[in-house]
Amino acid sequence: MSAIAQNLAEVRKAIADEARKAARKDDSVRLLAVSKTFPSADVKEAYDAGQRMFGENRVQELEAKAPLLPADIEWHLIGHLQSNKAAKAVEYASWIHSVDSEKLLERIAKAAEQRGKIMNILLEVNISGEESKFGLRDYEEIRSIASSALKMPNIRLQGLMTMAEFDATETRLHETFAGLRAMRDRLEKELDIALPELSMGMSLDYPAAIDEGATIVRIGTAIFGRR
Repeated sequence: MSAIAQNLAEVRKAIADEARKAARKDDSVRLLAVSKTFPSADVKEAYDAGQRMFGENRVQELEAKAPLLPADIEWHLIGHLQSNKAAKAVEYASWIHSVDSEKLLERIAKAAEQRGKIMNILLEVNISGEESKFGLRDYEEIRSIASSALKMPNIRLQGLMTMAEFDATETRLHETFAGLRAMRDRLEKELDIALPELSMGMSLDYPAAIDEGATIVRIGTAIFGRR
């Protein structure tokens, strides 16, 4: 078994263990293997070990890797997306986690319509309030963009995404992830919709995210090693 396959098995077990500790089903949390900066060969090793969901930060990297790898990979774009690169993102990704403006949403919807494709999207929320991070902060704006997404036939709004502070305490991690869950719950109630996905938690903080309801955890370092 390769090192990547071994790491993947250990991460999967850890996720299942955390889910059970949180009184959740093992399969209620999905693993998104973050392959940014790693070569296609490493992605193929993880694929051969059974992984099918992979996340990339940059459209250029996604565009370079996707044609070299099996067609049944489900690609997620998780990094900041500029509006002028929306069409390329739609071409290669099935999911975009980082929708943070009405303008970007409209560009994605237009590109998806042109390709005859349904795009799964998440709204990126800056729950921690860090100036250095992208993401929506104002609830009314988040609600407005969510309402717009619901009217677009080629867009499927699936939920919300966030990142915690890098050096957050355990208490702060739980506050951040619980805050995203609470916002999701409020949107569901006020807009009378289902938003099943919460993309939150990475290699260093995914246990807290799972405790607070994460359905997708984005893990790179624990699988592929340090960049």
